This record gives sequence, C-alpha cells and structure tokens, in this order.
Amino acid sequence: MNERELGKSGIQLTEIGLGTWAIGGPWEWGWGKQDDRESREAIDRALESGINWIDTAPIYGFGHSEEIVAQALSGRRGEIFLATKCGIIWDEQKKTTNTNRADSIFQELENSLKRLQTDFIDLYQIHWPDPRTPVESSWEAMVQLKKQGKVKYIGVSNFNVRLLEKCEAIGHVDSLQPPYSLLDRRVESDILPWCLKNKTGVIAYSPIQNGLLSGKFDRSRLASDDWRHRSSHFKEPAFSKNLKFTEKLKPIAERNHKTVLQLAIAWVLMHPAVTAAIVGARRASQVEEIVGGADWKLSERDMAQIETLSQEMLK
Repeated sequence: MNERELGKSGIQLTEIGLGTWAIGGPWEWGWGKQDDRESREAIDRALESGINWIDTAPIYGFGHSEEIVAQALSGRRGEIFLATKCGIIWDEQKKTTNTNRADSIFQELENSLKRLQTDFIDLYQIHWPDPRTPVESSWEAMVQLKKQGKVKYIGVSNFNVRLLEKCEAIGHVDSLQPPYSLLDRRVESDILPWCLKNKTGVIAYSPIQNGLLSGKFDRSRLASDDWRHRSSHFKEPAFSKNLKFTEKLKPIAERNHKTVLQLAIAWVLMHPAVTAAIVGARRASQVEEIVGGADWKLSERDMAQIETLSQEMLK
C-alpha cells in the first residue's frame, strides 16, 4: 500500500489506517454489540493487507477497544504505528467527562500504556477541545510526554485553527485528526490549508461518513443503541438526501472498477493536506473492501463531476 509522510515527522503511514471505534462495543457513543473474535480477525486482516497503523482511544468501549488492539498485536507491537488519545474519562457509573487537564492527561497515558501492553505510544492525541482548561496547559503536558519519550509524536483531534495556533506556538503539532468526507467538508476552508502551511499531518476520520457513503447502507440494520440514531446525517430530510447523493456517485465508481466506498476514501486522499484516512472495520471482510480505497487517484474528470454533484446537493 502507498505510504505518505505524516507532516514533517519522517514517519511514513499507509494511506489507510484502521479505525477501532466500533470494536469497543456498546457505550454511550457506540455502534452496538461487537464480537471480539471478529475484531481481532479484522485487525489481523488489516496488517496482512499492508496497513501499518491503527487508531484507537480509551473511551471506545471504556478501554475495551485498546484491550482488543493489544490482544491482536501481541508479539508484533513493533510492526505497527499505534495512535491513541486522551481527554475523555469516565467514572464507575460510566459517566463521561471531557477534560484536558495536565494531571488527567498524564494519568490517562499510564492507563492506556497498561491496556495496550506497551511502553510507548507512537502518536498521542487530544481527543476533543476542553473549554474549561487552557489549551496551553494541555499542550505543554503533551510536549512534556514527548520529551520523556513515552510518546513519539503528539497531535490533536477536532481542533480549530485558533486552538492549533496556540498549540503550535508551544510545540509543533505533528498531526490533526478532523472529520472529513464528501458529506462533511467544513475543514476545507481554513483548517486543511493551515495544516498544509504548517506541515501538520492530517489523518481524516469518517471518510465514508459512518457508513452513509458505503453505497449499501441500511438503517434498519442499526442496533437500537447505535449512536447514529442521534446523528443529524441519519435523520430526515438529510438522510434521504445523503443516500440520493451516494447513488449518483455509483457510475463514477463503476467506471473506475471501484465501489462507492472506495471512491469516497480515494476522494478524501486527493486533498494535498491529507496524509491518510482512518477507516473503521468490524469484520475481516470489510477490510478487504476498505484497502481498495487506497493506491489509486481520481481523474480530473471524476473530480469535476463529483464537485458538480456536491454543489447540486447544497442547493
């Protein structure tokens, strides 16, 4: 699989990284019940397919995603670039709190190291902004962890340009993880240009918009506790509009001998600021289709036609 440098880090990541949000299983923002054996098989298939990095977070299933990743990587930790996050904690009642306090970041890292059964994290990311904590304090903690060698690279997720600039003034932001897809292009106006200018790598999440751009989405198959029931993208009138847009992408995908899902991933990878795309998989069979989104480029004709469809959708 093709590789790209993460910002100016020198690290080469495959164009697709495996996302492990769904394999955490049920929780407040989960995807429903998940079979751990299938999760491990999906990770195995991802590595066999050439994917060289995995993205997880402690909050995914209240630590369960990290534990499953550790099980799957047992004996081969050195083969993979491992990314996890901090900033969302939970109590005994599983009530979540968003906090980026320095002391919390330090403790979260220790907890993640134990769950992941490793002595270092390749990429450590602040999951979400915390308006109650000065971002300067949070980022100074991240820089300290990097100096200590407990994490090799540091990044943020879901940050805007104002917050990115505050972090960059203290220490380089190695990566940004923003949502980016054909159905969510908000980062194009200022965030992606900022990252390109400052050589901050971009690892985009939700490139297939949580399944809507798969070309075969069926809402009736969602578990009753699937967080997508609460998402605006999955409610009318947006839901029907999104599916109609996806249908119009099929002829473009077909002439490239690709699926709509693979086209959606390839489109995200066309942006010059994007290093790679994070794509989740719950089963090994899903990985097989996902990897087909890498190692090819859309033509100028394809991109122009997709842009026309996008603009028509906004009307």
